[in-house]
Amino acid sequence: MNLNSESISQFIKQCRRVLYISKRPDRDEYQNVAKITGIGIIIIGVIGFIITLAAQLIGFL
Repeated sequence: MNLNSESISQFIKQCRRVLYISKRPDRDEYQNVAKITGIGIIIIGVIGFIITLAAQLIGFL
């Protein structure tokens, strides 16, 4: 990997550009993301519970 001053300065410029373009989410957007993430975690947990329960009923565990 070639690390010279030009590549480092180019990387810093790109990082600044990303930080300049990005914005903080507003309250509604944050709540929507939190709800969707929470629902996803619950669904994955329920699926895991059902698989564990089925495995115990069949006798694998």
